[in-house]
Amino acid sequence: MLRHTRLAAESSDYLDAREQLRLAEIELMRHREQVAAQRRALPPGPPVDDYVFIEGPADLDAGDAPVREVALSELFTATGRPLIVYHFMYGKRQTDPCPMCTLWIDGFNGVAHHVARNADFVIAAAADLPTLRQHGRNRGWHRLRLLSCGDSTFKYDLGSEDEDGEQDSTVSVFTRDGDGTVRHSYSAHPRMADDIGERGIDLLAPVWHLLDLTPQGRGDWYPSLGY
Repeated sequence: MLRHTRLAAESSDYLDAREQLRLAEIELMRHREQVAAQRRALPPGPPVDDYVFIEGPADLDAGDAPVREVALSELFTATGRPLIVYHFMYGKRQTDPCPMCTLWIDGFNGVAHHVARNADFVIAAAADLPTLRQHGRNRGWHRLRLLSCGDSTFKYDLGSEDEDGEQDSTVSVFTRDGDGTVRHSYSAHPRMADDIGERGIDLLAPVWHLLDLTPQGRGDWYPSLGY
């Protein structure tokens, strides 16, 4: 079995270190699988309110086309499908779209049609719908459902907004029972602990993991809305 590249100039020190790294990567992979299994084994979560969102037409360029209210329970497109909601840091006290969230959502737009084979997926923000959709047009987010929830307590109740309207990025998963009851299954936030500032949802973006492959690592680089 080919375990790594074999170049003539590889030193014995490099080969030894690379083998130790390979074993560590295997251990990390197995631990991630254990954590994923533990997440899947969570008991049924608590019922949640059937929050109301504001949504425009699928075509972001539809301009002044009519908008509609859509309930959380209506975001499930089929029985047995989970719903993933990414809480976008935009709106209220967050007057500019978060560059970090925008980076993540750029990636989600590229894979949304793959995710849709197994789960429903939406982006929710406190920003008003025209503002949110304009940012979506600027970024080319043509595969995503963009929802405004600034008039509800959805983001506050799920921990992605505080009493002052400060926003936080969060990912939440919901399920729907056979009788229509919507339950909160799982949420993750960037801040996992006092000493972990922005690593809690790193797994949602490949950018960091690609940079982690390099000798320089991710360093203190931070995304921007424009380069």
